[in-house]
Amino acid sequence: MAPIGNLRHRPARRLTQLYAGLVLYGVSMAMMIRSGLGLDPWDVFHQGLSLRTGLSFGTVTIAVGALVLLLWIPLRQRPGIGTVSNVVVIGLVVDATMILLPAGLPLPARIALLVGGIVANGAATGLYIGARLGPGPRDGLMTGYVARRPGRSIRLVRTVIEVTVLGLGWLLGGTVGLGTVAYAVSIGPLTQLFLPVFTVADPPAPVPPTATSANPSPAELR
Repeated sequence: MAPIGNLRHRPARRLTQLYAGLVLYGVSMAMMIRSGLGLDPWDVFHQGLSLRTGLSFGTVTIAVGALVLLLWIPLRQRPGIGTVSNVVVIGLVVDATMILLPAGLPLPARIALLVGGIVANGAATGLYIGARLGPGPRDGLMTGYVARRPGRSIRLVRTVIEVTVLGLGWLLGGTVGLGTVAYAVSIGPLTQLFLPVFTVADPPAPVPPTATSANPSPAELR
């Protein structure tokens, strides 16, 4: 996970990229939901809660994100503007996109939605993480836990968390299917592809003057 960058450097680029990524992420989630072919682990959990509570998918996403953010407190994680925006923006966009995308499409259209949703999700991840204004609440939970438990594998911690929420979501009635497997296999390579393209680097630190240049010797003055 890229460290939080300096907002004073290229703020317009960072903020535009952050919110473009979050909007695209919400759209990609809605595309996968409408495909009906399976969701990523956290969205299986969100969908299961939505079915059980009667709340909209986006509302559940926001509520879960806020609760996960509370778990940062004992981990001493500090959220950035991207973290808080992640909690709110994605949930609102999911619900808005679900209104626009029809349900019950033929299978070829559903497959296209699934494939497009996964690719868009990878690009969105690269955009909002590359802006370096704070990780999402779920990613921060994982990295914060590893930081507090040196020696723990990020991959192992992420796997345990996602298998747990996937199992809970499936028990609650969330959709597990081909899309779940396709997402698990594809999202890592897609993020690796898009993240270097969108990462906004801080400017190089100024080089302090050397002792020689600050205090030239008599020979250097000749």
